[in-house]
Amino acid sequence: MTENDPVEFPIDGTLDLHQFSPKETRAVVEEYIQVCLERGILSLRIVHGKGIGVQREIVRSLLKSHPSVKAFRKEGGAGGGWGATVVDLENPPGK
Repeated sequence: MTENDPVEFPIDGTLDLHQFSPKETRAVVEEYIQVCLERGILSLRIVHGKGIGVQREIVRSLLKSHPSVKAFRKEGGAGGGWGATVVDLENPPGK
């Protein structure tokens, strides 16, 4: 295995963006949503971290316009607060 080989991540409804740079965020989230839809996973948790909010804003901007996103919200309670976003998906019409 080399440094350039793709890395497999578990597809379980939780995506932790800490290992990705902000320039990778949009593509990673779009691909994760697509794979979750294909597997019937309709409830997601996207961990973008608290920081200064760069990844959070990228994630929420994408979610606002994604056709399969029914709703999203800041995670409440001890689950991460404003460091994670919970997403409800629905299959687009015709699927």
